[in-house]
Amino acid sequence: MMPNEKNKKYLNLFLNFVEKIGNMLPHPVVLFLFLAITTIILSSVLSFFNLNVTYVGFNRSTKVIEEMTVHVKSLLNPEGILYLFSSFVKNYINYAPLGLLLVTIVGIGIVEESGLLEVIIKKIIKATDVKFITVVLVFLGVMSNVASDALGYLVLIPIGAKIFQAMGRHPLAGFAATFSGVSGGFAANLLLGPGDALVSGISTEAIKILNPSLQVLPTANWYFMIASTFLITFVGTFVTEKIVEPRLGKYHDSEENGVEKTLNLDESISSHDQKALFYASISLFLFIILLCYLSFPKNAILRVNGKLDFFLSNGLVPTMMLFFMIPGTVFGIINKKISNTNDIAAMMIKSLSGVGGFLALALFAAQFISYFNYTNLGIILAVKGANLLKSLNIIGIPLIILFVLLTCFINLFMGSASAKWSIMAPVFIPMFYQLGYSPEFTQLIFRIGDSTTNVISPLMSYFAVILIFLQKYNKKSGIGNLISLMLPYSIAILFSWLIMLIIWFIFNLPIGPGSTLFI
Repeated sequence: MMPNEKNKKYLNLFLNFVEKIGNMLPHPVVLFLFLAITTIILSSVLSFFNLNVTYVGFNRSTKVIEEMTVHVKSLLNPEGILYLFSSFVKNYINYAPLGLLLVTIVGIGIVEESGLLEVIIKKIIKATDVKFITVVLVFLGVMSNVASDALGYLVLIPIGAKIFQAMGRHPLAGFAATFSGVSGGFAANLLLGPGDALVSGISTEAIKILNPSLQVLPTANWYFMIASTFLITFVGTFVTEKIVEPRLGKYHDSEENGVEKTLNLDESISSHDQKALFYASISLFLFIILLCYLSFPKNAILRVNGKLDFFLSNGLVPTMMLFFMIPGTVFGIINKKISNTNDIAAMMIKSLSGVGGFLALALFAAQFISYFNYTNLGIILAVKGANLLKSLNIIGIPLIILFVLLTCFINLFMGSASAKWSIMAPVFIPMFYQLGYSPEFTQLIFRIGDSTTNVISPLMSYFAVILIFLQKYNKKSGIGNLISLMLPYSIAILFSWLIMLIIWFIFNLPIGPGSTLFI
């Protein structure tokens, strides 16, 4: 047996073990309920012992660096009990993926039920060399981060699974490949996005502790993130085709098991569907023209105070729904699948009827995440970890590696990048600055660690959504299946990204326009 075959054997044994242990956990709905109850009890115990931390951090309310003391907040004192009852519905309604999924899936449902999605997938497969389909999916996943979470998590990932399924490949391999790009490569991109401005703003405030004149620009890590886009694309493709897909084996759909049926690609696209696709494309083009008219002129309706920030934060999801609904409806009308408004309503209802499992899971996932945030356990864990690393008094490459690993670990318990960086930036930016490293470089190290464990973090906002998507192709799937599926990506992305970072460090390459590693 060749060494690489031995390695594959041992890796499969390890992943099978992870899957088995993970699937021994209760149903995800029950598990999140159990985690919520555990958080309630743990908060009471730690509050009794007055566990607290004092740290200099970025106050996201006042937008300044200040000393803050955080205590564990009990959920079993009068204030906590009141919070448990008064916030229950609010936690559910404000659970970020809930509204995004329900609104987006209405538009996608019409695209799917009208037959437009099947035609689009056929077109994609015919236009793309089979050898490059995985590369394209991972790359698009990475690039989706510049737009919105909904595009990557709610649109690209399900489509990636369907494309693989239509090609006779295992749909979960397409699901995993796209997910690795969307979530594992969260910090990478060829373009600058809102995340770049957010973290750079916090970094600028953090460096004011030592040097008030310095400013960290949104472009600070651009060169490195451009290179990272191609790295993540390569790693995601390699892991999919050499590790994940061989381990999954051949996919067997089954109507009895309630999983997705394979699209029929034996038939070519009919002339009727070609005509419907043409008019659907025209309608989409006109919608985009209208959107540009409402967005780009100086006094455009969608601009508030001359900026599109408000629209991008609040209007992007309904826009995305219309982006799918309009061409889907036109396609259905032309190919006779939509003859009246009742047909449109039926398509919407059918698409929403498939998310019942997510609605139940989201109810308790929302409570757990909200309770965990309320108790300040994530903040205390982050500060304790930061203080531990600072106390080790190490420098150079070992320090860089440990900082990445610490961020990876904290990312498992704190989903928000801005929340983590608000705590960690005022600690590590001054610390690294005094060792001769630039704030831009410290920020870059953080962003690598903040991305790599997204795909296996239960506190990642879209974890419940991803699990439901997984169960569309294997209804018996549990958390063990998801983690064992994505763990190879997390490990491979982490190690490859670390290697690239170390090479960048050794050769002192620029990480962005005007940004260097050292002061």
